[in-house]
Amino acid sequence: MKAHFIFAGVFFLLLGGTTAVATSTERAAPPDETSPSTSVLGISPQKYTVEKGRVSRYQTLADLLTSHGVSYRKAVRLAESVRPAFDVRNIKSGHSYRVFMNPWLQRAQYLVYRASPVESVVFNAQDPSKSHVVRRPVGRTWTTVKGTIEESLYETITSNGAHPKLALRLSEVFAWQIDFFRIQPGDSFRILYEQRKVDGETVAPGKIVAASFEHQDQQYFGVRFDDGNGAQYFNREGGSLRRELLKAPLRYSRISSGFSHSRMHPVLNRRRPHHGTDYAAPTGTPVHAVGGGTVVKAGHYGPNGNYIKIRHNEIYSSGYLHLSDFADGLHRGAEVSQGETIGYVGDTGRSTGPHLDYRLWKHGTAVDPYAIELPPSRPVSPQHRETFQQIVQDRLNRLFPLRTFDRRVAAGPRPSPVVSKAL
Repeated sequence: MKAHFIFAGVFFLLLGGTTAVATSTERAAPPDETSPSTSVLGISPQKYTVEKGRVSRYQTLADLLTSHGVSYRKAVRLAESVRPAFDVRNIKSGHSYRVFMNPWLQRAQYLVYRASPVESVVFNAQDPSKSHVVRRPVGRTWTTVKGTIEESLYETITSNGAHPKLALRLSEVFAWQIDFFRIQPGDSFRILYEQRKVDGETVAPGKIVAASFEHQDQQYFGVRFDDGNGAQYFNREGGSLRRELLKAPLRYSRISSGFSHSRMHPVLNRRRPHHGTDYAAPTGTPVHAVGGGTVVKAGHYGPNGNYIKIRHNEIYSSGYLHLSDFADGLHRGAEVSQGETIGYVGDTGRSTGPHLDYRLWKHGTAVDPYAIELPPSRPVSPQHRETFQQIVQDRLNRLFPLRTFDRRVAAGPRPSPVVSKAL
């Protein structure tokens, strides 16, 4: 009997095996099974030794767990236990995690991965069925931010105290009207949006409720509204902001060379037409289809490098040149949707550096994508027009609290508000 007892003790020590080096360790008191939980995670931290770390590049859940003595087979069970609420393939480098070690048995009890400021995943290493996703309560308020661009939209928004992701949200609202890689100093904006906070900390913003953007002497207005066919953004008259094609195929970068019928070719060193727009961007930057359609070319095409061409309809086709790679599953004949990632910026073919050469054809003839105006999609349903106009009035009053607006419905695609001094 004594021998069996000694063997069992050795077995438990082996189970504790190796523990990974963490950035910090907090020593814990002996476990007290009767003590109440003091954590929103449902864990009493005083019972455990807590090791903290950050996910390294290419690390997986199995890597994190096996380095703390958890078997690979159990790691697989843990991954399955939190689906579909969380997919462990979404674990990202740089995100923090904590391992709660039982100091007496020297084994991992929990691994907590912080997916976002709002969401954490609790992996119960000893009872995978009890693993779960914890979502912290989020405080939501509507707030406004305004500014005039001096350097960049990003810098202007952050310098006015708003979350940097609001710049991306705004570019998505007006993605069909404004090429945000061409905005200039002096352009201005006002945004009414859902500000979100967790324990007093500002986190990524929610939806933009309404926004105004003044660009190249044109004032654009968008308001979020659901007329029963799904929420989208409309202009002041109820016309949809959505168009058949996006203005740009990238979300982050800068334009390095515009559409021209004659430019000095950087490789051949002679003047020749350039029927596209070059976007300088790091290799691997996602490239998005400007519109839905059918892939008619996808492969390596000499000077064009890795190249995709999409036929959107009988009128428009778009091309994407010098890609480093194609999105998984993309091939000739594949159907793609607007905004879908189709490939990644690269430096293949006749190129002087990482960039995307974006091209647009109308009836087979190359056109400047920024000089064409496309018709909008469906407007607000007639039966919801009155409600919509009431909402527009409310949003305008929130965006411009010291102005009053003429409520008449004006004609034209991009009207400026009719403004008078408030009484």
